[in-house]
Amino acid sequence: MTSTSHDRLLIIDFGSQVTQLIARRLRELNVYCEIHPYQNVTAAFIRDMGPKAVILSGGPDSVTREGSPRAPQELFEMGLPILGICYGQQVMMTQLGGKVESGHGTAEFGRAYVTQKSDHIDLMRGWFLDGDEQVWMSHGDHVSEIAPGFEVYGTSPNAPYAITADMERHFYAVQFHPEVHHTPNGATLYENFVKIAGFKGDWTMGAYREEMIRKIREQVGDKKVICALSGGVDSSVAAVLLHEAIGEQLTCVFVDHGLLRKNEAEEVVGMFREHYNLPLIHADESDLFLGELDGQSDPETKRKIIGKLFIDVFQKYADTIENAEFLAQGTLYPDVIESVSFSGGPSVTIKSHHNVGGLPEKMGLKLVEPLRELFKDEVRALGHELGLPASFIGRHPFPGPGLAIRCPGEITREKLEILREADAIYIDQIRKHGLYDDIWQAFVAILPVRTVGVMGDGRTYDYACALRAVTSVDGMTADYFPFSHDFLGETATRIINEVKGINRCTYDITSKPPGTIEWE
Repeated sequence: MTSTSHDRLLIIDFGSQVTQLIARRLRELNVYCEIHPYQNVTAAFIRDMGPKAVILSGGPDSVTREGSPRAPQELFEMGLPILGICYGQQVMMTQLGGKVESGHGTAEFGRAYVTQKSDHIDLMRGWFLDGDEQVWMSHGDHVSEIAPGFEVYGTSPNAPYAITADMERHFYAVQFHPEVHHTPNGATLYENFVKIAGFKGDWTMGAYREEMIRKIREQVGDKKVICALSGGVDSSVAAVLLHEAIGEQLTCVFVDHGLLRKNEAEEVVGMFREHYNLPLIHADESDLFLGELDGQSDPETKRKIIGKLFIDVFQKYADTIENAEFLAQGTLYPDVIESVSFSGGPSVTIKSHHNVGGLPEKMGLKLVEPLRELFKDEVRALGHELGLPASFIGRHPFPGPGLAIRCPGEITREKLEILREADAIYIDQIRKHGLYDDIWQAFVAILPVRTVGVMGDGRTYDYACALRAVTSVDGMTADYFPFSHDFLGETATRIINEVKGINRCTYDITSKPPGTIEWE
């Protein structure tokens, strides 16, 4: 994103896995910020961008290693407030004349407690009100000597310089990660920093909507756009935003791959054709997808088949739309970070079906991804801004490959029908008990095994299914939802009684990141 009407904060990314959470905390404070990898940030870049303040992120490297990442030295002469976090603190100390060392007995990983030392400063307003502050540490190296001009304002057992500051230059540095939820008062520290830097806090989803509409119009011009509409929150918000920006230049293509939930195709088509009057092509390609998936059991193979077919299907329909030069997707930041590195560096592929790296050249379409830098809750806030119904905005995420990855092993039409019925009962139970909005995502997976059971006086040999429900605040970490035994018993009984083909239910309580909760 590029903004001309808001104060900017630059986050220099040194490769931390939670750098984007810094941006999230700032957005919660209505502060506009941009993340840029350290290798792209030069003094000229900073001057051109004109940030009001800079944050140096954490990172996996060691400043004691020759050639390790650094900030431009000129940054420290620009008169900007700077906050260094973890590796960012060590970068500041190293570049400003302090020392960082590696050694046994000084590492800290996990929960720690910081004790106030010396006078209270504005950065710590609201901290230490009840004694020591809980923080989240993740460092092997440690600052052994602070740079000239800095004073110590907080210590921990293995970080004698946990909070340091040069008040005259408005340089601040902390060894812990205030952006993660394991630092309960971390948001307050960020709020204090942006107040010190003089931010007005005027970047909102309303502002994002206006600026993204302008950007879409600039990018698209008078050309036509095909939107990959799945009916989920992300693609739907993207579609409504695009329609507001370019009107009839947008055509939505809804691919029915035969892997959707019960009645989902009818609901999606009805909502967007009748309620929003969006140009919509209902591409029923279920026979094609299920035919290609026949006999396939490897999860990665199934994902790749689905991804390739999506591209082929969109190529087919793109050819029928004159002057279509763009494909719009509801890609979010968690999708991006799970597939490719946000900062351009190497990362492990978790979700190969996410088409976040750009479509193959053969498709001949350029990407429009208006939600690419947003978290799920921000997308929902944008949806609210756009007037989407609250019941729709609050829908649980649904994976692009649909039920394919909730059906381990071979996919058959019989198993899909069993899965749809069981999933519909599970969600109905969750809604009936008033739990839907407390859960980030819930679903049923049909297991690739059959079990012997007794129902009435008869012997059964049917499928087992697994119920899964997780909570998540930011879509980056997740934990299982603590259903009561009564709920689980009632739900399992309904599924076994009402769904022919299932004779056993289990509840999965393993904790996984959302990138892997979708089962396969």
